[in-house]
Amino acid sequence: MHKITINPEVVRRVTERRGGLRVFESIVSGHTAHIIVDLQNGFMAPGQVAEIATARDIVPNVNRISGAVRQAGGLVVYIQNTFDDIAVRTWSTFFDHFCSPERRARMIEAFAPGAEGHALWPGLDVLPGDLQVQKRRFGAFAPGASDLHAILQERGIDTLIVTGTASQVCCESTARDAMMLNYKVFFIADGNATFNDAEHNATLSAMAHTFCDVVDTETIVGLIQAASTAATIQEPALA
Repeated sequence: MHKITINPEVVRRVTERRGGLRVFESIVSGHTAHIIVDLQNGFMAPGQVAEIATARDIVPNVNRISGAVRQAGGLVVYIQNTFDDIAVRTWSTFFDHFCSPERRARMIEAFAPGAEGHALWPGLDVLPGDLQVQKRRFGAFAPGASDLHAILQERGIDTLIVTGTASQVCCESTARDAMMLNYKVFFIADGNATFNDAEHNATLSAMAHTFCDVVDTETIVGLIQAASTAATIQEPALA
């Protein structure tokens, strides 16, 4: 698990701008989705081409958040990094310039639909009511990436909880775009993971500065449970 630190200068600056580090005081559980980014074998299994060993450590927190969201009437969505023929053809800048030929071939092989690397990590508590969405870019909301935005809008979702890997790549890209599409976004400090603490904490600092409410698992589960309790109290009694 990462040793979490947010840049003190970021804390000072945002406190001056908005009065504190935290952003959102509450949520509406029925309008909330847990977005789990790329927790797939290709990123998590030992020896895989894109292994991020730290990502295995966050799985209990991810499962705990998913359980709370489901119990409160929210939505759980698993995002799968997908390198199919469409992704390779339409995202040549990445495949042709940011990968060596050998790595390009290995990444495409690992994250092709049906490949072992493309499958969700078996330690995740995936239930029949959860959704699985494939994406063809790092950020799930980028043009051409996926239909996630339409799926969420159809269900009245306005609040997202982001967990997954890698913190500074797919998770950060997804969270940034979500905020700019007018979602309220929680970025979970101990529910995202990457290669080392420095890269992870740089992302937390950037997210806290402008894009997300950066909280830990205990805090977000408390908010979800409080929202669920409030909704139950407000329900009219049956005649």
